Amino acid sequence: MTRNIKKLLIANRGEIAVRIQRACRKLGIQSIQICSQADRDAPFVASADENLCIGPASAGQSYLDIHRIVAAARLCNADAVHPGYGFLSENAEFSDAVEAAGMAFVGPTGDVIRKMGDKISAKKAMLTAGVPCIPGYEGHATSNTDTLAPEAEKVGYPLIIKAAAGGGGRGMRVVHEAQELGTALAQTREEARLAFGNPSVYLERYLEHPRHVELQILADGQGNVIVLGERDCSLQRRHQKIIEEAPAPGIPRDKIDALSKTCSTACRAIGYRGAGTFEFLYEDGIFSFIEMNTRIQVEHPVTEEIYGFDLVAAQLRVANGEQLWVTQDELAPRGHALECRINAEDPGTFMPSPGTITKWIEPTGEGVRVETHCCTGSVISAHYDSMIAKIICHADTRIEAIDRMKAALDAFTVEGIATNAPLHRRLLDDPVISKGGMDIHYLEAKLEGRT
Repeated sequence: MTRNIKKLLIANRGEIAVRIQRACRKLGIQSIQICSQADRDAPFVASADENLCIGPASAGQSYLDIHRIVAAARLCNADAVHPGYGFLSENAEFSDAVEAAGMAFVGPTGDVIRKMGDKISAKKAMLTAGVPCIPGYEGHATSNTDTLAPEAEKVGYPLIIKAAAGGGGRGMRVVHEAQELGTALAQTREEARLAFGNPSVYLERYLEHPRHVELQILADGQGNVIVLGERDCSLQRRHQKIIEEAPAPGIPRDKIDALSKTCSTACRAIGYRGAGTFEFLYEDGIFSFIEMNTRIQVEHPVTEEIYGFDLVAAQLRVANGEQLWVTQDELAPRGHALECRINAEDPGTFMPSPGTITKWIEPTGEGVRVETHCCTGSVISAHYDSMIAKIICHADTRIEAIDRMKAALDAFTVEGIATNAPLHRRLLDDPVISKGGMDIHYLEAKLEGRT
């Protein structure tokens, strides 16, 4: 259905809100920025065409309150709502509520979010579409260990118990031996119930040394799909990505191309609309699907840099009912890009560092991009995620991109709060990271002095 989006409500905050505002200006769309009381005076609020405070600092009473956000959108006569990432971005009820109110949701339908948000149904859908998956038990695991034990033996040890509604690294537990299964199952189900309101879990074989590789897709919901290459997100701490890059070093292009075709087929099969990401573990030359994120990713800029493609503007165009205006054959990646996530935290202890930024100087220069909502005088609240910026560097080669990132980090100045920028700088001097292709456990092992 063709729409006419003239006013967009941004149901998020921080740097992604600024990024969406920029896409709105590019397309001639008015931006409406919601905020909590804690963010009322933040620069990202003032930079929108309109803004509206919808509740207290608590995210549950502001950025996570579906009723308040939809009411705000109606009050401001918005034609569409962009959820960004985090908060309600993968909430099927939010998508349904926006569409029911007569507005466009910038993302998939509620039914698709619901299917892909449940890791069990998502994996079944991918298996049906021919997407390679990790061997496991996809039945909803009960609390009865005796019933589950035979299935665990079929999967093989070590295995990992995962929450069906999980995300953000929560609701996962590795089991090395059969005698650990009962305790681990009970603990994971309770963690899943508390974190996601759903105690359902499933089993997968645990891969010892995988890389984390994801494919960026864009679909118009009308049967047209493009894949904008892959990203390597293996540098992680507690399942949280630290540094991302594109393309993934050392993976044969024919493997990526074959996987891209399969994922395109899967998108058509589920009726996908918008930007999304297929996430895989890659070990011994084999890709294994782990989940699909039905939203824009934090790390989308590295893809934008190597393809020269505005993913956020594309989201808005697709939500407006446009058919894809580019084909797979017309996409041509160029060079290499990296992204460092800058958090307001101690680089040694990782403790959050809220406070007021007394000095802020961003790096500049060819191939350097900074995505942020901060400046001198910005107040970093303890109420929300600690990420305050992303530094993205693009160059013709990976080595040049790393060198450019080192220089950018050296030029980046933040005073008044602590950041993890010094950690990024140290990591880029590590010979294993410089070479590329490290597994998802490498960073934690390094930080713990095990490598």
